[in-house]
Amino acid sequence: MSEKLKSGDKLPSIVLDLVGGGKITLPADLTTDFAVVLFYRGHW
Repeated sequence: MSEKLKSGDKLPSIVLDLVGGGKITLPADLTTDFAVVLFYRGHW
């Protein structure tokens, strides 16, 4: 398991599947310097 991010750490590059199809690459696809990313697991 990787270490937890600490204050001031940069988000590592990750690719996520979008609910409506397609993918998003974080943080490359963000258009601002600051963002909140919410991970909702839904019903498994």
